[in-house]
Amino acid sequence: MRYQEPVLVRTYNELPQNHTGFGVPQLTTHLHNNHTPSESDGFPMDFFPSAIGGTQLFYDQHYPMQLAGFSKQFTPFGDTRESLSTLWYHDHRVDFTAQNVYKGLAGFFLVFNDKDTGDETTGFRLPSGEFDIPMIFSDKVFDSNGKLFYDLFSFDGIIGDKFTVNGKIQPFLQVHPRKYRFRWLDGGPSRFYQLFLTDLNNLSRVIPFEQIANDGNLLPLSVTVNSTLIAVAERVDVVVDFSKIQPGTSVYLENRAQQFDGRGPTGVVLPAGRGNLVLRFDVVLPPVADNSLPQTPPYKFYDMPAPSAAELSAAKTRSFTFDSSGDQWVVNNRLFDPNVVMANPTEGTSEIWTLQNDGGDWQHPIHIHFEEFQMLSRNGRPPSAIERGRKDVARLGPDDQVKLFLRFRDFVGRYPIHCHNTVHEDHAMMARWDIVPA
Repeated sequence: MRYQEPVLVRTYNELPQNHTGFGVPQLTTHLHNNHTPSESDGFPMDFFPSAIGGTQLFYDQHYPMQLAGFSKQFTPFGDTRESLSTLWYHDHRVDFTAQNVYKGLAGFFLVFNDKDTGDETTGFRLPSGEFDIPMIFSDKVFDSNGKLFYDLFSFDGIIGDKFTVNGKIQPFLQVHPRKYRFRWLDGGPSRFYQLFLTDLNNLSRVIPFEQIANDGNLLPLSVTVNSTLIAVAERVDVVVDFSKIQPGTSVYLENRAQQFDGRGPTGVVLPAGRGNLVLRFDVVLPPVADNSLPQTPPYKFYDMPAPSAAELSAAKTRSFTFDSSGDQWVVNNRLFDPNVVMANPTEGTSEIWTLQNDGGDWQHPIHIHFEEFQMLSRNGRPPSAIERGRKDVARLGPDDQVKLFLRFRDFVGRYPIHCHNTVHEDHAMMARWDIVPA
């Protein structure tokens, strides 16, 4: 897809309405996190058919593909600095998001423009075509008969022992000795990933790569990293240069985050070779032309649309606290109620939202629909260079507090905020907020 080219998407529900087992044959598709009007956002209650076995088996959604601010602040096309690139869509049916997405109702939605062009000879000159590869990670549990298993009695989270990449269990990828762009997405439902490149024949070797984006937003400047942490629904775009690896070598994408349950990672980073081998890269294909990123890192992309002092001083503040209540999960001590509006910012204004984790040692990746935010602070300190970019998921570690700056532009209507450990979301850690007309 490209900016300035509006799209009308008709989603057909061809799931068997006499379905048995976990999951439910009703859909509401959320394009995460496109700048989209409310009626096309995939609100959790907008599922179809409205009753299982009903006749409404398609739903139309309009994606204007306009940049934020197009209606007033940056007419007529919006603010180029707010361009997104790596988006994804998934089912968002209330109470059943985790089960339906676990079964596979998710996919990528990539957006290009005159900077991130899809052609490595133009614009930012990012690796393109066959060298631009999206990957969705999801861990699964299978029963003794090889059938996909989901524990309906776990309200904490699902942790699998088989790791899939684009639906395949621990696959391999043959690569040329050149630069590749990988778009990595944690598809959940509950596992976090701390991803390293590992050479099993030389465990002391450190293989750096370049992180260029966070949650679909290219960073102002890329960051050279030895690993990257991804919570559920977060995306990172990276550039790996396989020309720096000896031909014939295999390296593994290894998850070294220790995690036993839905609480989140323990904070222990496992030694090289002791983690989960998610994917194998085999550097066995012949050399080919590489027209991407001719300069040396860091790579410069869009400037940040940072808030002005006037915007910050005028911004209304709100707080959202994430906690547990019995076997359920709550926001501001409330279970999800689609008829309760927890915040009502006015279109054309800005606000500062404080997200607080009061859930002990539980971790929550919090997603705010519609608007990308800018993180002002994490636990009272400036965010890291990676979190300083625009985002739509904020990781809340144990007792974490983050402060976020958001602008509300162009559209009005209802949207949710929720934990993207989708098991927590389905057990009520979600709230509705509305953008109201000026």
